[in-house]
Amino acid sequence: MSTAYVVVTVLGAVLAGFSAASVFFGAEWTVKPLADYGVPRAWWPWLGAAKAAGAAGLLAGLAVPVIGVVAAAGLVLYFLGAVVTVLRARWFSHVAFPLVYAAPAVASLVLAF
Repeated sequence: MSTAYVVVTVLGAVLAGFSAASVFFGAEWTVKPLADYGVPRAWWPWLGAAKAAGAAGLLAGLAVPVIGVVAAAGLVLYFLGAVVTVLRARWFSHVAFPLVYAAPAVASLVLAF
């Protein structure tokens, strides 16, 4: 396990955990765009839980690598879905935000091998 893998994985976990917490606590800069994109409010807790599970999985992956790989893959898929949601809502200027959160998950997935 390389130092780069550990750093990128912890960064990914922090970012995903921060993103989950911002949904759980209803941070306006997070939930207002969700509403603008047309994401049903009933989905928000589930989306936050998915990000929180991904963050926990990345950290658990430092001890059990297969869990980290699955968590990283899940987060990559999650944030790709977020990109699609933003594009479908035609908020092209917001596409960078989910990509920033996806980048450490992608790097963690690549460095795991």
